[in-house]
Amino acid sequence: MPNYKAPLRDIRFVTEELLQFNLHYSKLSGCEEASPDMVSAIVEEGAKFSERVLAPLNRIGDMQGCQYKDSNVITPDGFKEAYQQYVDGGWPSLSHPENVGGQGLPDSLGMIVTEMIATSNWAWSMYPGLSHGAMKTIELHGTEEQKQLYLTKLVSGVWTGTMCLTESHCGTDLGMLKTKAEPQDDGSFKVSGTKIFISAGEHDMAENIVHIVLARLPNAPEGTKGISLFIVPKFNLGESGDIGSRNAVTCGSIEHKMGIHGNATCVMNFDGATGFLIGPANKGLNCMFTFMNTARLGTALQGLAHSEWALQNSVCYAKDRLQMRSLSGIKEPDKAADPIIVHPDVRRMLLTQKAFSEGGRALIHYCSLLVDVSKRGSEEERVEAEELMSLLTPIAKAFLTETGFESANLGLQVFGGHGYISEWGMEQNVRDCRISMLYEGTTGIQALDLLGRKVLMSQGETLKRFTKIVHKFCKENESHPSLGELINQLNALNTEWGEVTMTVAMKAMKNRDEVGAASVDYLMFSGYVTLAYFWARMAVLAQQKLEKGAAEENFYTAKLQTAHFYFQRILPRTRAHIAAMLSGADNLLAMDANDFIFLDD
Repeated sequence: MPNYKAPLRDIRFVTEELLQFNLHYSKLSGCEEASPDMVSAIVEEGAKFSERVLAPLNRIGDMQGCQYKDSNVITPDGFKEAYQQYVDGGWPSLSHPENVGGQGLPDSLGMIVTEMIATSNWAWSMYPGLSHGAMKTIELHGTEEQKQLYLTKLVSGVWTGTMCLTESHCGTDLGMLKTKAEPQDDGSFKVSGTKIFISAGEHDMAENIVHIVLARLPNAPEGTKGISLFIVPKFNLGESGDIGSRNAVTCGSIEHKMGIHGNATCVMNFDGATGFLIGPANKGLNCMFTFMNTARLGTALQGLAHSEWALQNSVCYAKDRLQMRSLSGIKEPDKAADPIIVHPDVRRMLLTQKAFSEGGRALIHYCSLLVDVSKRGSEEERVEAEELMSLLTPIAKAFLTETGFESANLGLQVFGGHGYISEWGMEQNVRDCRISMLYEGTTGIQALDLLGRKVLMSQGETLKRFTKIVHKFCKENESHPSLGELINQLNALNTEWGEVTMTVAMKAMKNRDEVGAASVDYLMFSGYVTLAYFWARMAVLAQQKLEKGAAEENFYTAKLQTAHFYFQRILPRTRAHIAAMLSGADNLLAMDANDFIFLDD
C-alpha cells in the first residue's frame, strides 16, 4: 500500500541550513513571531496532519471520485471531515494578513506546510489551494467592503474560492471569452456564460464558494483589453454579510478525468448570476496576472509533490523487492535473490527521482522566500525579488512539472508490473501528475512567457539578475578543493545561457517563429541549469558540514553523491536542448499542414 512520511530532515536542510529561513525572518518586517520554536512546532503539526489525516484519504479519493447529482457535488468519504479539521486547526489563515483574520506569518512558512499537504493528497489539497487565487485577487484589488464581506470568510476557511477563467472555445486565449456582465441599477452586475475546467467549483466541504469570474462589460473593447473581473458567490449575502438566497450559478456537470478524481473539475453555468466588479473595468486580465506567480508556484509544487511521492514509495519497494543477483557479486546470500536496489539501472531511476525531488524543493522554497521579500522587503528589495520571481516562476512551473511527471513514471517503472496495478498507488501518481503540465498554462505557454516576455522583451536584463547571482556563487567557489570541477561546469553553463539567449534573439529578429520553435528547449535548458545552481549550493554546504564533523554523516554524504549524480548523469541533457533549439524553425514549419497524415479514402 502507498504511504507518505513528511521529509522533515530534508525540509529542515533546505529551509534552515541552505536558505537560512530563521535569519530571513528576523530581517522581515512583521515576522517577529516566526521564531525558530514556533516555526518548528507549526511544521511538525503540519506533518502530523498530512501523514495521519490526508495521506490515508488519497487512494479513497481516487477510487470513489466525486459524485454529481442535481447540480451538487459530493466529495469522497472523509474529505469533508478532513477539511473541517483543517479549518479548526487554523491552517487556512496561516500566511494571510491579520487585519482580515489571518495569522500574519510569512508565505514561505505556509509553503512548507503546503508542500506536505500537497504531497500527501494532491486532490484534497486543491480545495483549499484554489482559494488562494481568489483571496489574493480580493486582497490586492477588492474594496474594503469586499475584503470584509468575502476575504475574512475565505481566510478563515469557512468559505472556499475559485478562479473561473477559461471557456470551451478559448482555452488559454482568454481574449476570446464570451461571458457577459450586464450592469444593474444597484451597482451589481448580472453575469451570464459558461466556464469549464473549474477545479473545486462545486463541493460539499464549505458553506459558500466565492467565484472570481472573467467577463465582458457591454461595449467592451475586443480581445484581452476588454475583460473585467467579478466576484460571484454561490450564495448571495444578506445585509449583515450572512448567507442569503442561492445565486444563479450552478455546476452543469463534472469532468470524467484521467486523474485527481478526488477533486471536482466542474462546468459552471452563470445564468444572470449576481456579481460585483473587482478592480477597474476592462482591466481584469491585468488584475489576474498579479496573482499568477503565486498560482504557478503552487502548480510547480505539484511537480515536487509527485516526485517526492514516487521517490518515497519506490525506494521502500526497491529495498524490499527481491529479483536476480547483483552482477558484481551476491549481496544478500541468505535470501533467494538480491533486493532490486542493488542493480545499477534501478539506482539510476531512484537517483533521478531524488535529484528532481530534493533539487525542486530547494528551488520552490527559494521562490517562496522571494515572495516574502516582494511583500515585506524595502522598495529596492521588492523590485529585485519581483524581477527574480518573474524569471524563475515559469521555469519552476514548467520544469518541475515535467520532471515531476518523469519521476512519477520512473516510480512506476521501479515497481515493474506491480506499478501498473492500482493497489500500489504508483499508477495513480502518474495519472494525478499529468494535469500539472497543463493547467496554469501549459509547458509551451510557460516557455513562451519565459523566452518571449521575460527574457527577450527585457533585452536579457531579467535573465541577468539571476545569472549574476550564479556567477557570483561560482567565483566564490571556483577554487573549492573537492568541488571545483562541478563549480566550473556550472559557471560554463551559466555563461552559455546568456550566449544562447543572444543567438536565439538574433535569429528571432529575422523570423519571429524562431522564438516559438526554441522556447520549450530553452526553458528545459534553463531548468537544468537552475537546478544545477541549487545542487552546487547544496554540495558546498554538505561538504562544509562534513569537514566540521557533522553528526549526520550519511545524510550529508548522500547530498554530495546526489549532486555528483545530477551533474554527471542529468546535466548532460542540456546538450540535446541546445542542439534542438538552435536547429531553427524550418524543420518544424516546412511541412504543409495537409501533409501530416495520409489516409486511404
